[in-house]
Amino acid sequence: MRIATTIFLTDETIAPVRLAHQLEQRGFAGLYLPEHTHIPVSRDTPYPAGGELPREYGRTLDPFVALAQAAAVTERLTLGTGITLIAQHDPIDLAKQAATLDHLSAGRFTLGIGYGWNVEEAADHGVEWSTRRRLGRERLELMRALWAQEPTAYEGEFGSVRASHAYPKPCRPQGPRTLIGGAAGPKLFDQIAESADGWLPIGGRGLTESVPRLRTAWEAAGRDPKDLHVVPYAVVPSPGKLARFADLGIEEVVVQLPPAPEPEVLRTLDAYAAYL
Repeated sequence: MRIATTIFLTDETIAPVRLAHQLEQRGFAGLYLPEHTHIPVSRDTPYPAGGELPREYGRTLDPFVALAQAAAVTERLTLGTGITLIAQHDPIDLAKQAATLDHLSAGRFTLGIGYGWNVEEAADHGVEWSTRRRLGRERLELMRALWAQEPTAYEGEFGSVRASHAYPKPCRPQGPRTLIGGAAGPKLFDQIAESADGWLPIGGRGLTESVPRLRTAWEAAGRDPKDLHVVPYAVVPSPGKLARFADLGIEEVVVQLPPAPEPEVLRTLDAYAAYL
């Protein structure tokens, strides 16, 4: 099982270059980074985990900039977003960012996408909360038109792009590996089966029941069972938990690192080395 990592990198934590070096040297498989452009101070949306919103949410580094630094100083480490808030991006710009990072890293990039939880943050990006999922699905389709090998136009409800020259291309013809985050349910699973490479479930609870349902939706859509990626995300590992994931056929797990300065992060990596 591949053990990747995630961390809220901020202006107060270990730096991306130092972390990337340490991950690759120690044999960890990858680095996934979350995204929040900003956190409005006057906020009605409760923090999903309960209590006060942790300090790091309002201090996150831009994941694409940080991952580009990590790509430049590594050769094997995979790189991913966990997650890109796709509805909050201009899809033409995001297509360029993702394709460039995938190209420069020789295909090591995974685009993890999701729809977020902070209504106020999304509103500042002009996102209507009730339509954010439709908007996100459409933006991914538009991005894939730009990644296509031949100039391809796209016309949708929320945006369009003319047939265009758009380089660099991602290393795979269909674009970088794309995983969708979100809570288990038939609508999410149908979307994954239709337009993604797999699922990025936070924490990994309930997978014994939900993974078979996702596989059913996947196969009903005519997808090859071998192509489905289920990647539990932000996991606090234990031997029993990882064994349960392995029994479900899961081949990659993303473990959570603390949003801390270098010494604490390295101590956590030392503790997690037992799982490599």
